[in-house]
Amino acid sequence: MYLLIKYLLSAAIVVGVSELGKRSPGLGGLLASLPLTSYLAILWIYYETGNNVRIAALSQSIFWLVLPSLVLFLVLTALLRMGLPFAVALVAATLSMLAAYGAMIALLRHFGIPF
Repeated sequence: MYLLIKYLLSAAIVVGVSELGKRSPGLGGLLASLPLTSYLAILWIYYETGNNVRIAALSQSIFWLVLPSLVLFLVLTALLRMGLPFAVALVAATLSMLAAYGAMIALLRHFGIPF
C-alpha cells in the first residue's frame, strides 16, 4: 500500500506540472522547478530508514547534480528558438546535459567530493 501511495503521489506531480504548464508556462515552470521529487525522496528515505547521514549524503549529491541538469533547459530553449525541430532539440539538449553530468562528476571526483 505504501508503494502504491508513492507511485500515485509521484504521478500526480507529473500530471499537475503538465496540466498547469499547458495553461500557464510560468506556473508550470514554478511547480516543475520545486524540488518535489527530492523532497519526497528525502521524506521516504527518512521514514524507511531514519538515517540522517544517508539523507545528508543524498542532499549533498542532489545539490551538486542539479547544476548540470540546468544545461538541458538552457540548450533546449536556445535550440527551439533557433528553429530546430522539437525531437532534434530535445536529443541535443539531453546529450549536452549528459556531457555536463560527466564533467561535474569528474570535477567532484577531482576535488574529492562524494556524490
